[in-house]
Amino acid sequence: MIEMCHGPDSGTLVTMTAQNDLEPTPAPDAPAKRHGRGPLWLAIAVAIVWLIIGGIAGPISGKLNEVQKNDNASFLPASAESTIVADEQAKFNEVKSLPALVVVSNPAGGALTAGQKADAAKLAAEIPGLPIPGGTTIADYLEPGPIVPIPSEDGNAILINVPVNADKATQRLPNGELALAAITASIREAAAAYPDAQINVTGPGGILSDLFKVFGAIDTQLLGITALVVAVILIFVYRSPFLWLIPLLSAAWALTAASVIVYFLAKNDILVLSGQSQGILTVLVFGAGTDYALLLVARYREELHHYEWHVDAMKATLKGVSEPIIASAATVCIGLMCLLLSELNSNRSIGPVGAAGILAALLVMLTLLPALLVIVGRRVFWPRIPRFGEADEKLSGFWSKLAASIGRRPRLTWIATGLVLLILAGFTSTLKADGITTTQAFVNRTDSVIGQEVLADHFAGGLGTPTIIMANEAQLAEVLKVAQETPGVASVFPYTGGQPGDTTAKPVIVDGRGQLLVTLDVAADSSAAGDTVVALRDRVHAVSGAAALVGGQTAAQVDVNEASRHDRNLIIPIVLAVIFLILVLLLRAIVAPVLLIVTVVLSYFATLGVCALLFNHVFGFAGADTSFPLFAFVFLVALGVDYNIFLMTRVREESKKIGTRPGILKGLTVTGGVITSAGIVLAATFLVLGVLPLVFLRELGIAVAIGVLLDTFIVRSTLVPALAYDIGGKIWWPSSLAKAPEPEAPDEEPELLTV
Repeated sequence: MIEMCHGPDSGTLVTMTAQNDLEPTPAPDAPAKRHGRGPLWLAIAVAIVWLIIGGIAGPISGKLNEVQKNDNASFLPASAESTIVADEQAKFNEVKSLPALVVVSNPAGGALTAGQKADAAKLAAEIPGLPIPGGTTIADYLEPGPIVPIPSEDGNAILINVPVNADKATQRLPNGELALAAITASIREAAAAYPDAQINVTGPGGILSDLFKVFGAIDTQLLGITALVVAVILIFVYRSPFLWLIPLLSAAWALTAASVIVYFLAKNDILVLSGQSQGILTVLVFGAGTDYALLLVARYREELHHYEWHVDAMKATLKGVSEPIIASAATVCIGLMCLLLSELNSNRSIGPVGAAGILAALLVMLTLLPALLVIVGRRVFWPRIPRFGEADEKLSGFWSKLAASIGRRPRLTWIATGLVLLILAGFTSTLKADGITTTQAFVNRTDSVIGQEVLADHFAGGLGTPTIIMANEAQLAEVLKVAQETPGVASVFPYTGGQPGDTTAKPVIVDGRGQLLVTLDVAADSSAAGDTVVALRDRVHAVSGAAALVGGQTAAQVDVNEASRHDRNLIIPIVLAVIFLILVLLLRAIVAPVLLIVTVVLSYFATLGVCALLFNHVFGFAGADTSFPLFAFVFLVALGVDYNIFLMTRVREESKKIGTRPGILKGLTVTGGVITSAGIVLAATFLVLGVLPLVFLRELGIAVAIGVLLDTFIVRSTLVPALAYDIGGKIWWPSSLAKAPEPEAPDEEPELLTV
């Protein structure tokens, strides 16, 4: 029986005077005996269909890493200045270089010895003939010209520029390895034969090779650890030796289906797949898919207490969970698809990549998972098999106590939790999200990172990675002079088709345009280099009639950062508006959606505040990528709203039966355990991104995990129920449910529910 009383703090309090009042009685129309076996045969047919799909799709999904693109230039729109420069530059030389810079230094410090200099010369001579898998040598992948060791001015290092042909570098070898990665590995293996010298391979070729190595672990390491983490959590949640296998296998099937879709889209250049988006796809499918499975299995266990035949229990389960699961998936998908408005191809592609994963998870969890559960029957829950007519243990314990506690002091609860989140949100201003360098993007000091440090110590930092200026022929000399006078520029030479610095050769002119090669005095991927490019653009743009444009790798990164800020300012408000509309349609109200949006946004800023503290003072990250706030927002808001959808749809269902305030407490009680388990699973799967030694993925994994846990344990468990309880039936305004009468309060306060 649900009773009302006036609490000491404020308003009207709903209390539950007997545990049995919370327990649902068997459905009056529950069948006493089994019907025909048609549903069982249907379930078997569904399972067979998915088995066939998996058999066909499995081999294709394994090729997903073959269609990755991980260079910034491919991420930029055609309108970006660096992209325009790249298109013009291609007219001067059809051969594009992707240099691997071999840096030789003295491991003891100081000047190179005669022996170390001899080792450098010998290695330079060996490089073209070094073997590559497939029966070829490095020479087959190089641009024409000699490989000459270049000593630094201080005599402490030697640079060997290995000019790899960019088009050939991305070819696949017979063993499936990228040619660039094989070239770098071959050079590093040869360098091991010279132990007296420190030899590192860096530059664009070395750094990209290290990135390829990281992303190559996605198919094996990331997938394996994600599956293991989900399995451990499911075993703990279900405490069953068998049940955990079914959601895990279903999630694996969903990932396979999503991977095939993404593979064909990327192969046909409909979207750009990066290693980062592939990693996100893996954890998103496992995390969201397991969440849907947890919700469905929990409701199925609940319905098995009401129905004698498990098939009828599954029918009732699908009727109860389909709407919130579909609404949840729609929220995440539409939020992700808003990324199509991004200027960056990398951001834009994550939209359909992630949406494909969510849709695959939705389809599998509403078809294959129920089919498998129906085939196995009640015994899948062994040893804790739910029996028809038994009391549901979920209606007693921690969550009923928490619900009663919130009912006693709703206003104090939401004020206290709101203040905690506001305090955490105050640290958001200390988050450094202005971008990080390419070398700072690695968690560990890879060979290319060490080489970049040595290169910056002994050579002009931008050596080997020039900034490009395109200008009209008539003003080329004036632009060159302006560029030379720009602070941060080490040298400027016109492109002559030969060696830079050759003053006897004339500049190459194509369609009335000339090209200048600019070497910066700092590392090309540093923030200082970006500042220099910005200043350089301002100066050369001001040269009248030159139509000068600045491109190159550093300029491309500047354009990426600028586009990221544009995307953040445009997409975040749109995502909020779209999710609000979905909530309005789902809950048939306006006040409740506003309440949910406000709480999730507060949780987002609290998450950024916690991230700022952790990144700055615990993990010691140099900063965060400029796209980090946008990705964190899309995932946290879309996924955070999921749990509120699961809660509030059940609250609305119960409110129709017993009133809003009792419905809030009942909804929290019956969904508390499963939603908390779902939050833990999702947080754990995103934390798995941390196994990849990339700062961006590690930071994103930490942010989503923190945000999901805040949403699960604070926002959904206390803040939202307390606010909704304090507001009462008005949260359903303007629907008719807002006008439904609440149970009358008794004259005396009854004893609260005891468990």
